Amino acid sequence: MTLSMVTFRWSRVLSVVVSLSACVSADRGGTLPPAEQSAPAAAYGYQIVKTYPHDSRAYTQGLVYRDGVLFESTGLHGRSTLRKVRLETGEVLQQYQLEPRYFGEGLVDWGGQLIQLTWQTNVGFVYDLNSFKPLRQFAYSGEGWGLTHDGKRLIMSDGQPSGQLRYLDPASLKELGRITIRDQGRPVAMLNELEIVRGEILANIYQTDRIARIDPASGRVIGWIDLSGLLSAAERRDTDVLNGIAYDTASDRLFVTGKLWPRLFEIRLERRLR
Repeated sequence: MTLSMVTFRWSRVLSVVVSLSACVSADRGGTLPPAEQSAPAAAYGYQIVKTYPHDSRAYTQGLVYRDGVLFESTGLHGRSTLRKVRLETGEVLQQYQLEPRYFGEGLVDWGGQLIQLTWQTNVGFVYDLNSFKPLRQFAYSGEGWGLTHDGKRLIMSDGQPSGQLRYLDPASLKELGRITIRDQGRPVAMLNELEIVRGEILANIYQTDRIARIDPASGRVIGWIDLSGLLSAAERRDTDVLNGIAYDTASDRLFVTGKLWPRLFEIRLERRLR
């Protein structure tokens, strides 16, 4: 994203916990219903299940749920951090401050490490999961936006019109290849924060209240999640866009965040008829 986009894009801080169990098919358990590869992308709404507090000063860029807590990457020059956050209270338990020249972006956990992207400085950082001690840094071309993993590779977004996601080797952090994400044959631009949920990729679409549900084998968008209305119109004047996704595998919950949002929601998806 450009600097002009920073002023336009609101502050990303509400954390939304999404439980995708509302639309499970009769012949398959789990949170995500089976997708028909030849059908148009399905549409989903939501119900709020529970609300949690969240730091309204955090410009949420990346979100990870692990070991009962949230790990969060926040952005803005001079305000970018890596954080460990208590879900139930929003309390920041641990924090590492990035140098002012870095604009924090996507975040992923891998083994005993946390890996964080930055926006336009072409550098990412690797930290010890427990101490937040910086271990090393790595380079990549273009901008860093979202980051997740599929158990074998890291998956990175750069927000560009090409609609491409990059695969990175988790050991060397070198690029392995790319896949283009398409909806009805058209590339999906502005892919932002990412999360793998039961083998599928969920991606925030920057400057919207929508999340794309993506088949990683084909790159096809198989569902659109509409999270508009989580905040009131008055609240949205003081916040930024929806952004940040993290999945609690054990409890089947998906955390979805926004920039500078004051609350964190647990929601359940509902299939919408077209």
